[in-house]
Amino acid sequence: MATDAPYPELKKTHTMARRGRPWRDHKPPPSGPVWGVIQGVGSYWMLVAAIDLGVFDGIEQLGPTEVGPLADHLGVSPVPLQHLCDAMVSFGFLDQVDEIYELTETAERYLCTNGPASMAALVRVAPGPLANWERLADTIRTGTVAAPIEDDPVAFYGPLVQATFPTQLRAASRLGLRLGWSRRPGLRVLDLGAGRAPWAVAVLEASPGSTAVVNDLPGVVELAGQTVAERGLAERVEFRPGDFHEIEIEPGAYDVVVLGHVCRTEGDARSRALLRRAFEALRPEGQVLIADYFADNDRKFNPFGVQMGMTMLANTERGGMLTNAQVTGWLRDAGFEAARLIEPIGFNFVYVAATPPAAHRPGGSA
Repeated sequence: MATDAPYPELKKTHTMARRGRPWRDHKPPPSGPVWGVIQGVGSYWMLVAAIDLGVFDGIEQLGPTEVGPLADHLGVSPVPLQHLCDAMVSFGFLDQVDEIYELTETAERYLCTNGPASMAALVRVAPGPLANWERLADTIRTGTVAAPIEDDPVAFYGPLVQATFPTQLRAASRLGLRLGWSRRPGLRVLDLGAGRAPWAVAVLEASPGSTAVVNDLPGVVELAGQTVAERGLAERVEFRPGDFHEIEIEPGAYDVVVLGHVCRTEGDARSRALLRRAFEALRPEGQVLIADYFADNDRKFNPFGVQMGMTMLANTERGGMLTNAQVTGWLRDAGFEAARLIEPIGFNFVYVAATPPAAHRPGGSA
């Protein structure tokens, strides 16, 4: 039987974590994963505080700096600010050498307000209403969300689509390079649930002479109007406000139909209905684009997709996780073919599928 080591510095080799419990033949697992989840709540609010106080923008303006000048610049107390900056160092958002703090490339790109792919505005809105997370156990018990975003969609989606526009425009533009939109002039696009219309904008900016119908709820679609006006595209866009399940859509009139990050809030039946509408709206060999965050079929190898599904369950009436098998099944059942999954930028995936040629569609001639 092992005995305690006579010297304190050696004693750790005989602890339970090293040798196991007397009644088990293996050492216990580490508690680190549990602590990681517990600290996740605090980590989120630390980042929110850093963005709200202007820490990243302040260091961008001052350059590498000690805490004192940064505190003066931000008008905050220096000692708590140093704690916050040290936390940002631990996350990899700041570097610190000899008490000088500077931005990492991650912070420059994603956390500064003017970063090329800024997510600063997204941090606060991405989780959805925070009270819903406190009531998640009740939601799971009852199957009813306490404060679903459908109760006031404009209040939620307005800030969200503003915050996600830079990322979605990058994803859409990169997808356009893969699909060759610049070599396909005169496309007719239908963008359903468009938000600020990053997908329609990407097509119009790449494809000469293309036009778009942009849809979203009243109060949100106006944001798309501002966007296309700012980018000089207003004359090529028709705005069609309303519920995308109910608005009028011309059959066989479009080359591209976009469902950008809408299916995960809709549930199975409504997503199938949307894809049937998309199929009917497309010309032969037209394309549907489904951009979203998808989980693997086993629901355990892509944590981001699984956790995004949980965010939908916590905050929406019908939403949840989307698996690859589920989405490809929807596409197949709606009549689409040649489905492929593309990752235009990291962690942003798009299913692209086509309607059959005219001769192979129901009612087509052989």
